[in-house]
Amino acid sequence: MKDIKKAILVRVYLVYLGVLLFGLFIIARVVMIQQFEKNKYTAIALKQEIHLEELEAIRGNICSNDGTLLAVSVPIFEVRMDVITDSITDVVFRNNVDSLAICLSGLFNDKTPSEYKDLLWEARRNNSRYLLIQRDVTYPDLNRLRKFPIFRRGKYKGGLIVVASYERELPYKSLARRIIGYESGEGEKKVYVGLEGSFSRNLQGINGQRLMRRVGGQAWMPVDPENQVEPQNGDDIITTLDMNLQDFAETVLRKELIADSADHGCVILMEVKTGYLRAMANLGRTKDGTYEEIFNYAIGESQETGSTFKLASFLVALDDGKINLETPVNCSGGVTTYAGRKMEDSHHGLGVLPARLVFEKSSNVGTSRMIYTAYAATPQKFIDGLYRIGINRPLNLQIAGEGRPYIKNTKSKYWSALSLPWMSIGYEISLAPIHLLSLYNAVANNGAMMKPIFVQEIRRNGKVIQKFKPVVINPQIVSPSAIRNAQTLLEGVVEEGTGSGIRSPYYKIAGKTGTAQIAANNKGYRQDTKQVQYKGSFVGYFPADNPKYSCIVVIVNPKRGKYYGGAVAAPVFRELSDKLYAIRPDILIPLPHDTTLNPLPSAHPGQTRELTEVFTSLGMNAQPIGQKSVWGKPEITKDKIIFSPQGFTKGVMPDVIGMGLKDALFLLEQQGLNVLVNGKGTVVKQSISPGYLIKKGMPVVIDLQLKQDKPKSQA
Repeated sequence: MKDIKKAILVRVYLVYLGVLLFGLFIIARVVMIQQFEKNKYTAIALKQEIHLEELEAIRGNICSNDGTLLAVSVPIFEVRMDVITDSITDVVFRNNVDSLAICLSGLFNDKTPSEYKDLLWEARRNNSRYLLIQRDVTYPDLNRLRKFPIFRRGKYKGGLIVVASYERELPYKSLARRIIGYESGEGEKKVYVGLEGSFSRNLQGINGQRLMRRVGGQAWMPVDPENQVEPQNGDDIITTLDMNLQDFAETVLRKELIADSADHGCVILMEVKTGYLRAMANLGRTKDGTYEEIFNYAIGESQETGSTFKLASFLVALDDGKINLETPVNCSGGVTTYAGRKMEDSHHGLGVLPARLVFEKSSNVGTSRMIYTAYAATPQKFIDGLYRIGINRPLNLQIAGEGRPYIKNTKSKYWSALSLPWMSIGYEISLAPIHLLSLYNAVANNGAMMKPIFVQEIRRNGKVIQKFKPVVINPQIVSPSAIRNAQTLLEGVVEEGTGSGIRSPYYKIAGKTGTAQIAANNKGYRQDTKQVQYKGSFVGYFPADNPKYSCIVVIVNPKRGKYYGGAVAAPVFRELSDKLYAIRPDILIPLPHDTTLNPLPSAHPGQTRELTEVFTSLGMNAQPIGQKSVWGKPEITKDKIIFSPQGFTKGVMPDVIGMGLKDALFLLEQQGLNVLVNGKGTVVKQSISPGYLIKKGMPVVIDLQLKQDKPKSQA
């Protein structure tokens, strides 16, 4: 019995000892945490209950050259409510909860008024300080919501909590989307393409910060909204794009791609003197057969160019003095061979031609023979000439994705006996459309090669903080005489050569057609004519005698029978140039006015009978010269005003400078012209100079201006 009792006591003592030791351990651990690990666990607790949240800065806008929005951050709001804030007493809540529920139901149409009422009462009972009312609320709806019962009491008294976020929108949707850019991916994998990516550092701004406290579950609310660090919004990017021209370029390109059932194509329109890109359209065929901006072919697709490269070959030969425009070249009937490989013209039968006709007719045989004869012994000299122009160097554009230009030299392991003749006609080289356009633009600009510019300004809060001025890449690509000869060649292509289909009776176009067979990757050029793919292009500038714009059009793999550049690409160029001719009155050089004439009285040319009556009624001696003249121009003599007769010939542009709108419209419409009017007052400018031959239906722009009083002299 004693042994049993003793065993039980031992067990009890062991239990007591265990409890004592466990208690001592707990006390020791508490002391350890309080004295030595306090900071560590305080930080953990704070991290779980309070954290610093970044406030996203509003991304800057991307605009066209006139300030029109192309990409903008649209605010989207998340609306929550602090249902138990001190200012919302039981009386206030009870008296307004029904009305608030009705308003919320009417605004969002996702719950009935009774459901909203139950939601609000339940949140009140649960002491909710961060009740979710609605996500993705627009700014107009938010303004309406601020006027609802309880919420109208104000930011703090009404318990309204608004969390803003921003979504990027393109007002013009897909128009110029590859240039403007967009977001791709999410979270850490999110990247921007186009100008959105190239200028992301300027656009993104600087994020702010605010302290957030957990109020239950995964819900957080601001601790001290008044003392948060506000974000600094991003800068605005002002591009060089003209959206009217961009829209038109994309429209005419899409029309041609559909007509040809082509794979893809692009158009670039650039200002000659500045290098500013006014339009760049890229359209590719999608799986459903439509055409969308799916890749920036204009700057990223570096390929063999075909005949449009012949300009570079002629420039080098002209600059080196190897040829002149009348140098005879034997085209051998349109067929020749190099190292056993046959080269042909698109049309056979050409014999001995002067160099200018070789270019105008785009003879492959003639061009290659000319270059081979001049440089066969020293092919590197030809390559050096191309390098001297600069078309082998990247343009370092303001936008990512530029294709790498490739002009191989004689040291390349791929150099062969075929390289020189085939390079001369645009094969075994690789250029993107933007590179080729820069070359032609340099010829239009009398030899100065300009860097293509996409962005002209960066603005912060409406003020210009950075301006991108025109950049000269190469001040003189070849000699002035070679440039003048090249200009003659390009004009000849449109006047008499392969581009004559787009010759305009109203203004001169200079340019070059191009047709290139597309290599099938590593399989080379297909021999089966049914599977051969072509690229048609046209590149040039206008007006040829006063270059304002350069333009390139590329159509890849047309499938409706026509594939020559003059047939598929040149018409797009002509439509775009016609559009500019109609809307840009400064595109032609106005004839100089004689400044030695006596100043006119306060009258403008008009009908002689009406002018005579007006001046006579004012007591002035007004005498017309020639009673049969219907139209007269007031001129001052010593003692009287005379009206010299004005005759107008059908088909010749009349001089309407100084006329009122009524008389000017009458005369111009009598000639069958399509008149566009800017301003009020008397005519101060006409887009077609007096004496030019005109045709019915031609567009003409007249600018009117009110006569300004002379400023009074100051003492």
